[in-house]
Amino acid sequence: MPAPLMFVLSGLTQYLGAALAVGLFAVVPAGTVAWLRVTVAAAVLLAWRRPWRVAELWEARRLRVTVVFGVVLATMNVTFYIAIEHLPLGTAVALEFLGPVAVAAVTGSGWRDRAAIAVAAVGVVLLAGISLDTGPGAVTGLVAIGVAAACWAAYIVLGRRVARAGAPGPSGLAVAMAAGALVLAPFLVGGAGPVLHDARLAGVVVAIAVCSSLVPYVLEQVVLRRVSAATFAILLALLPATAAVVGAVALRQWPHGLELVGLVLVSGAIALTARPSRGTDGDTDGGTDG
Repeated sequence: MPAPLMFVLSGLTQYLGAALAVGLFAVVPAGTVAWLRVTVAAAVLLAWRRPWRVAELWEARRLRVTVVFGVVLATMNVTFYIAIEHLPLGTAVALEFLGPVAVAAVTGSGWRDRAAIAVAAVGVVLLAGISLDTGPGAVTGLVAIGVAAACWAAYIVLGRRVARAGAPGPSGLAVAMAAGALVLAPFLVGGAGPVLHDARLAGVVVAIAVCSSLVPYVLEQVVLRRVSAATFAILLALLPATAAVVGAVALRQWPHGLELVGLVLVSGAIALTARPSRGTDGDTDGGTDG
């Protein structure tokens, strides 16, 4: 499957889960919803992959990278959910995309990467204008999405190291997510009470974990093994577009005017990396399948 198509599937499922999560924020704190999502996904991955049987995962140096990756991933999820409690989904994803743009700017090479960065950045600026205000809630949302953007940048760099470490990607991901869930548990587990006493809420949390963690992160581990960090970062430009689509359909958060132009630009950056120039992306493994 071509990498861009994987990202469309990943983005649609991921932000469908985010749209479901918004409905829980009135009952369970946003950060706790994100932590529950990571925890449930980690439990499923551990049962599926049984990573304790993969000896190379437990080498000290590799394990340290995996644990740090897991903490970054969990923090990214928590801060993103706090942000979408205060900002529209499309706006939050557009601002969070500044993290991947920074990775592409630092690690990219060749004119295609540079042009794609510029196009994507303009699109992000246009998208960031969706329904922003200066109230207390917006300030909280902007701070949270800034942290999430930094974590997303770290996720790309560390995630590629985990994916290419030699062990099957989902096994490393299982260990990483479990570590992230354990590290953040003391700060967030206290708000999980309603989910433990309501089967319907528990079912929604499981659906969120499957849509927003299991499907997209496993797909991303596959892609991270095949492409460079810069190409991966630019492919992530598909996510603001899919987030805006899900936000419009599921949450009635419709983009307007310049925001629609931003969607076209940020997604159009993918066309510049669809056929990478030979010799300019020496860190790829077979490119992006066109």
